[in-house]
Amino acid sequence: MTEDQFINILALQHVPKIGSTTAKKLIAHCGSAEAVFKEKKSNILKIDRIGTVTIEGLFDSIHFEEAKNELRFIKDNNIGYTCFTDSDYPERLKHCIDAPLLLFQSGNINLHNKRIISVVGARKITKSGIAFCEKLVEELTPYDPVIISGFAYGTDITAHKAALKNNLQTIGCLAHGLNQIYPKIHKKYMVDVEKHGGFFTDFWSTDAFDRNNFLKRNRIIAGLSEATIVIESAEKGGSLVTADIANSYNRDVFAVPGRTTDSQSVGCNNLIKANQAHLLSNPLDVPYLLGWELDHQQKPIAQKQLFVELEPDEKIIYNYLKENDKELLDVIALHCNMPTYKLAGLLLNMELKGVIRPLPGKLFEVI
Repeated sequence: MTEDQFINILALQHVPKIGSTTAKKLIAHCGSAEAVFKEKKSNILKIDRIGTVTIEGLFDSIHFEEAKNELRFIKDNNIGYTCFTDSDYPERLKHCIDAPLLLFQSGNINLHNKRIISVVGARKITKSGIAFCEKLVEELTPYDPVIISGFAYGTDITAHKAALKNNLQTIGCLAHGLNQIYPKIHKKYMVDVEKHGGFFTDFWSTDAFDRNNFLKRNRIIAGLSEATIVIESAEKGGSLVTADIANSYNRDVFAVPGRTTDSQSVGCNNLIKANQAHLLSNPLDVPYLLGWELDHQQKPIAQKQLFVELEPDEKIIYNYLKENDKELLDVIALHCNMPTYKLAGLLLNMELKGVIRPLPGKLFEVI
């Protein structure tokens, strides 16, 4: 991409009422960002769902002035960038209809042929949430995934630090330009993150810092990844927005269950209850359900909990599955002589105890 082409794309991105979806529609119709600015207004208005309000101010020269200023900032700070039409634009993100027109980056990001997951959750993460997040990243390390998160308090920074500890690439998706960092207390982690990954954002250095930016950047977190994992969440929160976006992109979503009395588990429990997320009780369920394979067909051994106490009915189910490998819910109910509603509850308890795991198609197997 030439410098003139880049300035035209920056200028188009700067137009207030033209979002990434509309910008891509204009470029597709006109052939390039430069052609958009040279096209007659009457012809642009013939494009489906583009009206006078949308293109108000499109031809204002201020957009080119600001684009040149931002280019100067990019050059002075050695910031990388990629356009949605470029070959190095993240492949999964490219297929999202509202993906950014331009993506700015810093660090040493390499997504080529990489497994990528997003880890999100509560900012006020509990001790058990931290422990599960760290265990998750540690047990996924043999698969060498890239860990994506938002570099915010709580779950985000826990996931980034766990990735660094296990020498995994990690990427922070920011809700502001690369001229600052939020929260400031996390600035101490920036050097390590940029050595082992880096940062993505679609915000300019001149963009105002706004709470709505966090919701906007969540589409990048969800879009980059093969799956989104929610560690903890209250009834409402940004991580649930990310999970919803991931579902809209037809990506897998996992949620860690918790007690019904725990406020930070309500969101995850609701995702599971609504069939909007896989129940995640064992980190190795992630590679299993995503179909990941290790090199040389070596698979990590799932660590069973020792001395797990099973109820009498749970022992019947466990012994049946141990003898019959994986089996359907209805078949288990039939052979164990239990009503389905009762069996479903028992299977959930056993999953939480770490002795069985669910498979696609209402199948279950012993771990």
